[in-house]
Amino acid sequence: MNWGSWLLWGFASTVVLTTILAGSQGLGLTRMNLPYMLGSMVTPNRDRAKLYGVALHLVNGWIFSLIYVGAFHATGVFTAWFGAAIGFVHAAFVLVVAMPVLPAMHPRMASELRGPTVVRQLEPPGFLARNYGVRTPISVIVAHVVFGALLGFFYSPR
Repeated sequence: MNWGSWLLWGFASTVVLTTILAGSQGLGLTRMNLPYMLGSMVTPNRDRAKLYGVALHLVNGWIFSLIYVGAFHATGVFTAWFGAAIGFVHAAFVLVVAMPVLPAMHPRMASELRGPTVVRQLEPPGFLARNYGVRTPISVIVAHVVFGALLGFFYSPR
């Protein structure tokens, strides 16, 4: 494994993924702010939640990029297409499994079954995160496919 290449391109791919998701929100394609959702898991302060969330998302992306690189090495396939395919599977898992169970892990997110409370005010994402807009799944898939494609294209096993 090429640790230097992973460190550089795993981080760069994560920055691009995070930028695509933030840009999707800024352009009104989705109401989902993943860094805010992550940061508000660790603090009730809305401003700090955004900062902590970006940091958490960058670290998470770096960790996930290590899994992608492991898949590249396990298969011997180091291409943008394979990275994009892994990104698609990753996005599908996030949308179908992770988003619906997020309220069970998030101390400030309302449940689909019980609704908001004084403490749990964040709207739950729901299946495919569609509660944040019908185009949310598209932005999540695009961001993860681009993440994987960039990592597959630039990561060098040597």
